[in-house]
Amino acid sequence: MFEFKITRKDTKTSARTGVFYTPHGSFRTPVFMPVGTYGAVKTVSSSELKKCGAEIILGNTFHLEERPGSSLIESFGGLHEFMNWDGPILTDSGGFQVFSLAKSRKILDRGVEFRSPLDGSKRFLTPKKVLQIQQKLGSDIVMQLDECAPADASKKVAEAALTHTQKWMEESLKFWIDPRGRGRPQGSNSTQALFPIVQGVNFPDLRRESARFCASLPVPGIAIGGLAVGESKSDFLRTLDIVCPILPSNKPRYLMGVGESRDILEAVERGIDMFDCVIPTRLARHGSFFSKSGKRKNIRNSKFKTDKKPLISGCHCEACQNFSRGYLRHLFVSNEILGMRMLTIHNLTWIFDFIQAIRRAIREGRFHSFKAGFLRGETPH
Repeated sequence: MFEFKITRKDTKTSARTGVFYTPHGSFRTPVFMPVGTYGAVKTVSSSELKKCGAEIILGNTFHLEERPGSSLIESFGGLHEFMNWDGPILTDSGGFQVFSLAKSRKILDRGVEFRSPLDGSKRFLTPKKVLQIQQKLGSDIVMQLDECAPADASKKVAEAALTHTQKWMEESLKFWIDPRGRGRPQGSNSTQALFPIVQGVNFPDLRRESARFCASLPVPGIAIGGLAVGESKSDFLRTLDIVCPILPSNKPRYLMGVGESRDILEAVERGIDMFDCVIPTRLARHGSFFSKSGKRKNIRNSKFKTDKKPLISGCHCEACQNFSRGYLRHLFVSNEILGMRMLTIHNLTWIFDFIQAIRRAIREGRFHSFKAGFLRGETPH
């Protein structure tokens, strides 16, 4: 059921295009996944996401289990039915959210104990429990429970986090392969694709160890975590340079939590296929929109008060097709929700078009020049 087909490789870099097949359809790579924390990408509907160009979305295991609960979602037929999205869904493990609760969580060999941010009650997540939650959600791609150490962690802390992550992946793999204890052969789970996560902070030897461990596993794809969490740009690129050549070329590589356009280009050049981030939607809710070249502009700026032009001339999104900058600014200064919705639709459309332009550049053998032009400020579309 899960298959990754590479359709084109760039001759000058490690960039490639491909297609990943899931039970709920396929998506093209490179791909950007908008974040639907509570089973919704903030302010937009599933049908609007498709119009913008979304092919796969991300759900947040931690928040969905906290509210409304995976059992309730399962009773509705799973997350696809619950939110009326018929395309692929990836759910994270909730590990990042748990480890951000530094004052109320305790890391144990068996898993993580923490206090619910909703009501303060005690919770405990194990590798198996995380996958059971994701089974109830019914997502197509599921993530292991991992420990994401901070960017400034000492090597001792990073080593301990990596030990937990690898141990928990081994336990996750056993459950994923044989959730009912019936002795099924390796890799026989045909309903959900399990991705392990490469960790190791900014220590080259730990990143190599983690990448080799993940590369050895019989899984459909591999994620890279612990980046875009405060490390320097040089550490970010160095880590990708270390990890990507070790990972199998015939499996999709998912760089977690990265959504800045320049970072996407650098990662695609090194062979990354999948991205997710809240940046386009969060910026929109605060009044920022992407210009044609990808630069951010704030619609609240007084210069837009009498501006009759669309956000971007020629943009096919609903906001640009129907409303002026002046009107959208009026919505924001009046605290009208429609303003947030229109900027969200615009920003999502821009990044999906940007990703599509990257795929086209790879197919046409000009990714290297495309990237150089974008970094010089040329428009990507």
